[in-house]
Amino acid sequence: MYYVYVLSSSIRNKIYIGFTSDLETRFRSHNELGTKGWTIKFRPWTLVYHETFSTKAEAMKREKELKSAKGRSFIRGTILKQQ
Repeated sequence: MYYVYVLSSSIRNKIYIGFTSDLETRFRSHNELGTKGWTIKFRPWTLVYHETFSTKAEAMKREKELKSAKGRSFIRGTILKQQ
């Protein structure tokens, strides 16, 4: 199982889009365990959206779609408005 996920840092008005095979551990890494990288600067993160895929290739394709301008518009205009 693979997951594409969207994190939101409402304090900093940032979003992060990624994919993983272990959503719980990856989320903890973004919020607690990680010691370097872009996401540590904007903690705390909230998981606002995720989708499940059976293959890594499908998840990577969807991640790329969500990272496009159209995908970010969908996230900011639909997902975050529901929060």
